[in-house]
Amino acid sequence: MGGFEMKASVDRDICIGCGLCEITCPEVFELDDEMISTVIVDEIPEDLEECAEEAEEECPVTAITID
Repeated sequence: MGGFEMKASVDRDICIGCGLCEITCPEVFELDDEMISTVIVDEIPEDLEECAEEAEEECPVTAITID
């Protein structure tokens, strides 16, 4: 990929805490004490990019952004 690092972010105002992202890609997302999704890595490792993108696509309220 030429050194391009992918990052994930979650819009905490939109997140409904359904937990689907954590189920889909637990190495990148987890629910915090407020039951809101949070990103637990600074940069998405190459081997986890596919599951992170799947979590973004599956989020029912489109709170996740991968770029």
